Amino acid sequence: MVIMKRIIYILCAVVGFTAAAQQTPAPAANKSYTIMNATAHIGNGELIENSVIVIENGKITTVADATTVKMQPKGEVINASGLHVYPGIIACNTTLGLVEIDAVKASDDDREIGTFNPHIRSLIAYNAESRVVETMRPNGVLIAQVVPRGGRISGQSSVMQMDAWNWEDAAVRVDDGVHINWPRTFSRSGSWYEPGPTIPSKNYDEQLDDLTQFLNAARAYTGTGKKDLKYASLKPVLAGNATAYIHVNGEKAIRDVLGFIKDQDLKKVVLVGAQGAENVTKELVAMNIPVLAGRVHDLPARDDADYDMPYKFPKLLSDAGVMVALENSGDMERHQARNFPFYAGTIVGFGMDAEKALQLVTLNAATVLGIDKDYGSLEQGKSATLFISKGDALDMRGNQLTRAFIDGRDISLNTRQKDLNDRYMEKYSKQ
Repeated sequence: MVIMKRIIYILCAVVGFTAAAQQTPAPAANKSYTIMNATAHIGNGELIENSVIVIENGKITTVADATTVKMQPKGEVINASGLHVYPGIIACNTTLGLVEIDAVKASDDDREIGTFNPHIRSLIAYNAESRVVETMRPNGVLIAQVVPRGGRISGQSSVMQMDAWNWEDAAVRVDDGVHINWPRTFSRSGSWYEPGPTIPSKNYDEQLDDLTQFLNAARAYTGTGKKDLKYASLKPVLAGNATAYIHVNGEKAIRDVLGFIKDQDLKKVVLVGAQGAENVTKELVAMNIPVLAGRVHDLPARDDADYDMPYKFPKLLSDAGVMVALENSGDMERHQARNFPFYAGTIVGFGMDAEKALQLVTLNAATVLGIDKDYGSLEQGKSATLFISKGDALDMRGNQLTRAFIDGRDISLNTRQKDLNDRYMEKYSKQ
């Protein structure tokens, strides 16, 4: 009897937790909206001080200067005088939806065992009902590239929108590329409690050989006979139909990667992290290789690096002509993803124009991920994925959203955190 009571208690707790975690995504886009008089930050470097934006059937049908264009509003009129409109922020290289609670193994699904896993897909592990995912929306992060971790080849990422019933509904671009973790050229000697100096990695050449042989074997694989999912999954990358995202840091390693790209004849490549790339910009521009620059709110990667290198690194690359967007890998990365607007704001504080900095988390990110035809900027014909903010969205003091839309759907900005805040504010206000 005691055991039965415990089982019932556990089941009730699980059911209660699941019910509380359920979100209600916005219904299909069946309304029209006209956003009037807002300052429109287009996302491509342009700014309209007094704008009119019309949304119909989930698409942006008009973006114009309200002082020069006269038109009849359509649908619900949103008076955004004194407010700001931005395209949805795009978070690149995140584990959003793959891990809910670090200490609960059953909710942790961001990596697979093994070294070479190009067949692993983050898409089907994505939890659209994650409470972590819902906390992104109030800061304007409406789209994310969800990436697996671990191994030499981690698997395939997909691009997801942040308001959906399930991963099928959330998918914006399926299997956009395969993620390769480049071997480290240097490693820290000693132990975690008594670290030694940085020394050249003893296994670098061997690990690079293993990677090269695996790609060569995948290229030679014909698909006849017994099917090999790992080799078959690399075919789109080798054929130039999907992107090879190479996670690499350090100038020497980056130069080795560039040689590897030529040797393997890889057509679509993006460098992720790429600390040290400020010394290799001419080569990156010549080879037309974009960079997802490492997390802005971080420490310098090298002891001899400038103290402010993480803050100015994206600007250095951009000024040199490299296509740059921002990424977020590192400790507590899925929670930190909500800070993407503020990463761009930090770069503004270190010399970059505000509209160009915004581009690093909107249009540039969309271009790198291959979704710029529909997302990344406020332009006619594109998806109405945007938000309205009381102030500067790149500044945490001004990033206060009043409305947000994904594919023209008027989404909720409510979260568990907001519910708890309101609950306890009400409690203590009565005391």
